[in-house]
Amino acid sequence: MINETKLLPIETIASADESAVLRLNNHHAEELSWLEADRLSFLLGQAFYARRIGTVEAFIMTFDQDADYDSPNFLWLKQRFPRFVYVDRVAVDEAARGRGHARRFYEDLFEQAKRTNHKLVTCEVNSEPPNPASDAFHARLGFHEIGAAAIHGGKKTVRYFAREI
Repeated sequence: MINETKLLPIETIASADESAVLRLNNHHAEELSWLEADRLSFLLGQAFYARRIGTVEAFIMTFDQDADYDSPNFLWLKQRFPRFVYVDRVAVDEAARGRGHARRFYEDLFEQAKRTNHKLVTCEVNSEPPNPASDAFHARLGFHEIGAAAIHGGKKTVRYFAREI
């Protein structure tokens, strides 16, 4: 059980946080995809919900259907759903694992989605290589599979998940 009295706040990512977000993102580039500083700034400007915990011991970045974003995963969802929130990336520093950061991000995101009348939160999980921990995490949060695709010229395969709000 998470001790509520010791939880760090969930805060909006500010421009001063960008270098730390970039470091954490690129440390997990295999799962998330590499970003350059200018691309990160652009994406944060497009984000529906971009938050951090602590001095960026964890972050989340999401987009809604109105974002100017060329990710093949985002575009796959945009072709199928008129209104949605897409969880593009979540990263937690190894030293901060097991503190419930990812779950807290998702719970806060679900509340933000409700406040803005979004009814669907989506994400993708790599299927090759498999990611059973992420599969189990999303299942516990109520996500169900809605499709699959091969992206980047077939170099990567993913499965898409959704949770109705």
